[in-house]
Order: sequence, then structure tokens, then C-alpha cells
Amino acid sequence: MDKFIIKDFALQCGAVLPEATLVYKTYGELNRGRTNVILYPTSYGAQHTDIEWLIRPDSILDPSQYFIIIPNMFGNGLSSSPSNCETCKLAETGFYFTHLDNVRAQDKLLREVWQIEKLALVYGWSMGAQQAYHWGALYPDKVERIAALCGTAKTTDHNKIFLQSLRTALTADPVWNGTKFEGIPDRGFRTFARIYASWAASQAYYREGLYYQFGYKSLEDYLQRGWETNYRKRNPHNLLAMIDTWLCCDVSNNPTYQGDYHKALKSITAKTLVMPGTTDLYFTLEDCKVEADLISHAQYLPIPSIWGHRAGNPYQNYEDEMLIKNAVKELLDRDV
Repeated sequence: MDKFIIKDFALQCGAVLPEATLVYKTYGELNRGRTNVILYPTSYGAQHTDIEWLIRPDSILDPSQYFIIIPNMFGNGLSSSPSNCETCKLAETGFYFTHLDNVRAQDKLLREVWQIEKLALVYGWSMGAQQAYHWGALYPDKVERIAALCGTAKTTDHNKIFLQSLRTALTADPVWNGTKFEGIPDRGFRTFARIYASWAASQAYYREGLYYQFGYKSLEDYLQRGWETNYRKRNPHNLLAMIDTWLCCDVSNNPTYQGDYHKALKSITAKTLVMPGTTDLYFTLEDCKVEADLISHAQYLPIPSIWGHRAGNPYQNYEDEMLIKNAVKELLDRDV
């Protein structure tokens, strides 16, 4: 794990970070021509240790062939976040991070540390997929391929309702004073985790009780140990910061596209693999298909799975892992 410091980094919200910190980890070796680079941004609530499981020769991203970089998203507790940066603390000032901030910082990291000007692949799940789309639209000449799993380039209104419910659950806790938490939001965490669990997996997943095979004794045990315990590891201010980034995700909300969503997606020239989950309640098949149809070189390949949103991060699901592995291998084998 390493740190990249950017002095006086101006954010899209108007704030300036005196020292923006981008924490990252690399896997594999950069080849002489710098042509084997895969960028793998983090997803909501995740740090690089949570998503690096698929970086191995027998899984989706092979470090024996590629130089893989995981940049931790702003707000996730490792890179600049409310928990470690005074300027980043959430308040009535309207501070927030955007994916434009993330990809600009990542581009600076790539150029200044390794002189990387081309990416063989940007691979992302969920909020990582959102960043992948931003990379493709903002730096079309630098991105050769995109694998976007269970994510969209713009947050839909329906998705925003889910995110607002999470935000409301946390901030309804008695320890929230209107601008910050004055203690641990126990009620907030409990409600937050159950809302998240209800959306993250499909109705069929719960109907078949797949969680029992992983050692959970009951539905409540699964909700408590499988969801609530994990989110309690995160600072609640950071959880709010990442929600706000997700809420304002829009690949066209930047000086390059000035709100022209169709133009932004049509500007993506990378070979793009769009892989929604057939039972994903956040990023639906229909929403992902609309975007795939706007991208010139897109392949639309749904994941037929009852795992819902988590089909795109199948660390407990070998069948979906192998489907994604084969699709990504085929994408990487394509000429650009």
C-alpha cells in the first residue's frame, strides 16, 4: 500500500484540499512498454483489501500478465476522507467528492508515478463501474477497454431513492446533531445495514436461503454478522461521503460535456463490456442496456444470477466468477 500526495487539489464542489491523499496498491509488474496496465477502482464502502480477492492467475484479473492498480476512492477512509482530513469533514458548507475528482487524481497518479498514458483495461464493479465510465468519457484516448459490472454512468432517480434512504437511516440516529455524529450511531447502523441487505441480493436469493451455506444460523444472524458488523467497521461520516459521491454520479456533469449525457456516452471509444446482473435492484438490466446502446463498441452481457447486485463481485460464487473471468479474458484478447 502506497500514498500519492497532490498539493492544492481543487475539487468539483469548489473546495481545495491542501494535500489530497490517494492511497493505492499495485499487483504484478509493469512491462517495458507500459502496455499491460489495468486500473481497478474501489466500490461503495470498500477498500483495496476488500476487492483484491479476484487478482490472481486463476481468477478474473491475472497479475502474472498485467500490472494492476487499485486506487482507493476518495471518502473510503484510506484516501482523503472525512475521517482523516479536516477539509473533508461534512458540514453545511456543501462539501462532497465526485467521480471527476477521483479520475482526475487517478490520472495524475498514473502519469507522475509511472508515466502511464494508456490503460489496457479499466475494470470496475458498482461505484467502480461508474468510475470506469468516467474514465472512458473523460479520457477516451487513454482507455482501450472497459469492463463495467453492475453499474451505470449516471445514477437513476430510483437508485437515488435507495441512497437517500441509507442517508436518512444514518442521520436519523440520535447522535447526529445536524452536521456530524457525536457518537456511534447504533440505531443508524442497524437500520442502514438492513436497508442495504434488502436491496443487495434478490428475492430469489433470500427465498432459497443461500446464506445458510456460509455458516449463518438464521436470517437475523446473516443480517447482523454479514452486513451490520461489516458496515460498523467504517466511519459513518465516510459512509455519508461515499453516498453523496454516488448520488451525484453523472458522466456528463463536467466542463467537457456540460450535461450532455448522450454525448458523453457516445464519446467513449473503448471496447466496452457492460455486465449487469439479471436480478440487480440498483442498476437494472434496462438502465444498463440504454447506456450500452449509446456506446459505439459495447458488448451487453448480463450475468444470469440470483445474487442480485453482488453477482458482479462474486467472491462467494464460483459460477458467476468464472463467467466474468471468461468474458474479461475475451475482452482483453480483442485487438484495439
